[in-house]
Amino acid sequence: MNYNDLVTLGIAFGLGLLVGLQRQKANDEMAGVRTFTLIGVLGVLSGFLTRDYGNPFILPVLGMAVTALLVIANFIKLKSIAQPDVGQTTEVAALLMFAIGAYLVMGDRVLGVIIGASMAVLLHLKDWLHDFINRLKDKDIAAIMTFVGISLVVLPILPNKTFGPYGVLNPQNIWLMITLIVGLSVLGYFIYKFVGKKVGIISNGVLGGLISSTATTVSYARKTADTAGIGKLAAFVITTASTIALARVMVEVIVVIPEKISVMLLPLISQFVLMALICVVLYYNITRDSTDEKMPEPSNPAQFRSALVFGLLYGLILLAVAFAKEEFGNEALYTVAIISGLTDVDAITLSLSQLIKGGALEVSTGWRLILLASLSNLIFKGILAAILGTRLLAKWIAYSFGVAVIVGICIIWLWPSTWHF
Repeated sequence: MNYNDLVTLGIAFGLGLLVGLQRQKANDEMAGVRTFTLIGVLGVLSGFLTRDYGNPFILPVLGMAVTALLVIANFIKLKSIAQPDVGQTTEVAALLMFAIGAYLVMGDRVLGVIIGASMAVLLHLKDWLHDFINRLKDKDIAAIMTFVGISLVVLPILPNKTFGPYGVLNPQNIWLMITLIVGLSVLGYFIYKFVGKKVGIISNGVLGGLISSTATTVSYARKTADTAGIGKLAAFVITTASTIALARVMVEVIVVIPEKISVMLLPLISQFVLMALICVVLYYNITRDSTDEKMPEPSNPAQFRSALVFGLLYGLILLAVAFAKEEFGNEALYTVAIISGLTDVDAITLSLSQLIKGGALEVSTGWRLILLASLSNLIFKGILAAILGTRLLAKWIAYSFGVAVIVGICIIWLWPSTWHF
């Protein structure tokens, strides 16, 4: 007896029960738990027959038979019900269930399980998805379409070749980094849109870091000028956004060079933990009457022009880093990191990560440059907060950012080379 086939049959039986349960719970008159289970089992049986008898016609014939049964059932439903549901969700799900059953035998069983479970979840989320779509505005649709265009239309057609001086400009690689950054920003934007307004100030800082810590700094600094007494709150939100921005940098490093994270992450995590502790201290110094402040709604984070600007900046930093290393050595890279980090940590982080991945930059130097760029960005945001905000905000930002910068410099200078995961 082939116990592997029994396991396959059991998986199809379970997936059929799962999808059928959802359809029957939704009061679908076309098919329920028994029908979907039988369709899944039929798919597995058709796969067994095709495999054992080596006949390629068995599977498509049984598939067409299932399709014919669904057509007949639909015809009967239309004749017998006064106002029938004209949707085709159940019919498509039934055909997919049959295909999954066959694929469990003829293809990858793990992938078949993932598809079946995903189908059940998708069917179950019908009401939530409809509500989500109804709440979308034109700019939200524009953000989704822009991201789809960036990731699924432009990215695949770009050449995966190196051009330009120093051999560091790869169009597909540059656009992949654009896709990563826009994707993170869009994710933060939609989390804010559907969750952020309902939760407190902690989420304002977290979402600000996901979307743009610099924009959050400017926004809250201006709020302190208009609303007296929220300096501590604004300092907390700005510091939290900057802390999450550092976590975002670590995510970028993990995505680009996962093989180097054992050396790269520990010093960055140490800086992150310090800044998180500063946020905790600030939080417990916030007065209770300041917790109703809301984060201003961000603009569309997936603007095509912004993506192009980031791509240009990323390419220029790649060239600047390669030029500085070639002409002046690693010492000049610290100046490049400081200047680049003033305006955009993402670009310098991804540029350095690519050089580390290609072997053009040592890992120990790379994480120091990334951390230095983050500290440079902190100083820049601290200056913005002091210029645009009140003295109270400037004082608290000086405390929080000052400690973070001093400790960060000590990490860069004194971190032992043997300390890593």
